[in-house]
Amino acid sequence: MRNQRAAGAPPPRPTSLAEWREAADGSAGSVTSTHAEGDHVVVVHRWRKPGAPRVVLVHGIGMGQQYFGLLRAELADAFDVVALDLPGFGESPEPAESLPMAALADLVAAALEAHVTMPCIAVGHSMGTQVVAELAVRHPALVERLVLIAPTVNSRERSGWKQALRLLQDLANDPLIVAAVGARLYLQAGPRWYLRKLRTMLDHDIRPLLPRIAQPTLVIRGEEDRVSPRGWVEQVAALLPDGRLRTAEGKGHEAMITGAEPVSRMIEEFAR
Repeated sequence: MRNQRAAGAPPPRPTSLAEWREAADGSAGSVTSTHAEGDHVVVVHRWRKPGAPRVVLVHGIGMGQQYFGLLRAELADAFDVVALDLPGFGESPEPAESLPMAALADLVAAALEAHVTMPCIAVGHSMGTQVVAELAVRHPALVERLVLIAPTVNSRERSGWKQALRLLQDLANDPLIVAAVGARLYLQAGPRWYLRKLRTMLDHDIRPLLPRIAQPTLVIRGEEDRVSPRGWVEQVAALLPDGRLRTAEGKGHEAMITGAEPVSRMIEEFAR
């Protein structure tokens, strides 16, 4: 990744699912542990960099930590990186029931307290922004700073079919690799669990949490994001006591797949 290419050169963009999987596979350099409460399991993947600030990556619905692979590789030069598989996604088995977002944040907090030294910069994407927002409010000692990438759920479109429509519109403007990655990870999670988690996601409203987030918060939106439109994301940023908004030009909802370097740079500048 960054340390394998000339300084200032753009990051390579995978053109096939096989290339993406190779680029995103950091298992050889990671330490993996699990935290379970009943049948709810969080898988914790960590790429250690002693003495560096710590970033925790929390994925969106239908995904897993692997889709952060390109972003994680970019961040690994400057950060000690932790990426999670939430219950039912990635390498985590499917539980019987879907936890509400507040309870899911409590589970994540317990996993971090058990396996990772704090505080951290908590980075959430899409549904993951709802998890880390709850984490910042409910467990403020664990979160030093917060990054919300493509926050959900747009208050004007709080229904499953509208969210699905916007996601399809967003994918239409992205390279085929994004659809391939998404399809692979969605199939891994399975439609039954996806629909259960979707109901939980739609039931949760991030807006009442935002004024209670005391930590400095960076909100990032892809310029072409149809799932998280500009007006909604501006509303999110405005509700934060210490929030700032940045735009990833030419990117959609899955900005960390189509080009991780701009998002990585924004996070590094924010951390400094």
